[in-house]
Amino acid sequence: MSSSGLRDSQMVASNFRSMINDLKRRPEDAARDLGISLHEVAAYLSGEMEITMALVQKAVEVWPVSPRDFFLLHDDCPDGVKIMRSAASKNSARVMARAGIDYYEYRDTAMSSVAAFRPEWIQELCVVEDDDPNNPLVQWNNGHFLHQFTYFIGPVNFYYRDREGNKRVAVMKTGDSMHISPFVPHTFTTRKNTDGRLGLILALTYSNKLGGEAKQELGLLGKEQAQKLVMNFDSPDGASGQLVRFHREGLSMPIETLAKNLGKTAEWVGKIEDGEHQASLEVLTSISRELGVSLRELLLGGAGDDPVQLRNYSDCRRWTVPSDSLSPAYEIVELCGPEKLPFSKALEITVTSRSQDETCWLNVGLHQYVYNLGDAALTLRWEAGLESFEEVIHPGDSFYMKPGVRHAYLGELTRLLVLRIGGRIGGDVLHELATVGSEHLDRVLVESMQWFDPKGRQDLPK
Repeated sequence: MSSSGLRDSQMVASNFRSMINDLKRRPEDAARDLGISLHEVAAYLSGEMEITMALVQKAVEVWPVSPRDFFLLHDDCPDGVKIMRSAASKNSARVMARAGIDYYEYRDTAMSSVAAFRPEWIQELCVVEDDDPNNPLVQWNNGHFLHQFTYFIGPVNFYYRDREGNKRVAVMKTGDSMHISPFVPHTFTTRKNTDGRLGLILALTYSNKLGGEAKQELGLLGKEQAQKLVMNFDSPDGASGQLVRFHREGLSMPIETLAKNLGKTAEWVGKIEDGEHQASLEVLTSISRELGVSLRELLLGGAGDDPVQLRNYSDCRRWTVPSDSLSPAYEIVELCGPEKLPFSKALEITVTSRSQDETCWLNVGLHQYVYNLGDAALTLRWEAGLESFEEVIHPGDSFYMKPGVRHAYLGELTRLLVLRIGGRIGGDVLHELATVGSEHLDRVLVESMQWFDPKGRQDLPK
């Protein structure tokens, strides 16, 4: 068995161990429930036997588990980076027509099974001679579930529907960027120009927290029950108020009880919950104590964010790394990014480190998608585990990089588009991981023991 196969079998075995631990089943209990021998359970727990679909189906019948609980994420970049070359991207090209005319050429760029990026290279084939959102050549889509960050290259018109349902058009050029929330109808065209140049976008679509199991759980609840969980976060006051109500109702605490504990009236608390009264940070801190939740659970960054956000390149913030160097290694431009997605970062990085001795290392706790926008190649260095790697990234190449990978770029005035997202690890997960602590990290990653020792135990590690 290969090293990756061995690692996968160990992870599957660890996952099975965690499952029966959580269900408070000893191996003999699991064997009885599943109708198999204790020897077979031991083989599953050691990774000597592969878990079969028959076993999964039986487990779903007798335990409150889902089939997907047995299946692990596939790791298609064990060395920390997965590269897609420009030639492979070109080979993925497909032209899509709308209303009988060629409208877009799509190409894949770097994607990984580890992260929720679905990045696309899209050339606009529809040429318009005006900026009218009602131009009959413009063909709209229905919106889609994924968030979308877009980087514009060349003369592109971006069409979208605003909050009031009106059609809008934004006249974009190279370096401009935008973000749209799920299900916003939109489309793109090329503006007619003397060079005959077709516009191009890098449309980086990705899911945030609503995908995967969260989406499936909502589906299991059904529309009527799920509707009760949909809050209106159009304003910060309204968002905090609805979160106060949600956590108060989670305790089945009457509004009068909360009011009494705060030394206020029920009417006063009701106005906070209804968004009619602005609660100060001090008041929200007191409410969080009474409700037994962290203050962060009553605060919502990005409330009222427009579902469509635009940023012109000239308006972007800029800085250098290192900040105190006369010859910085990187010049960074912060592109469009919504406050409501604090773990999403969009950057343009110009690499200016030319010498092998000028390596300036970066370490980012987010998933990264990187596309070489420039006309020249650069060198990517990175470290994964105890190994070091180096690859040349040519113009049009792209790559995915796992969180926590130490890396550096060497090149001469080469520009990179970088999108970083938290993926599954962010926000609540980071807080829970901090609570669990580094001393238990090994067991979080690979559960190696039963939750108790049948022989008994009285000694505890300090």
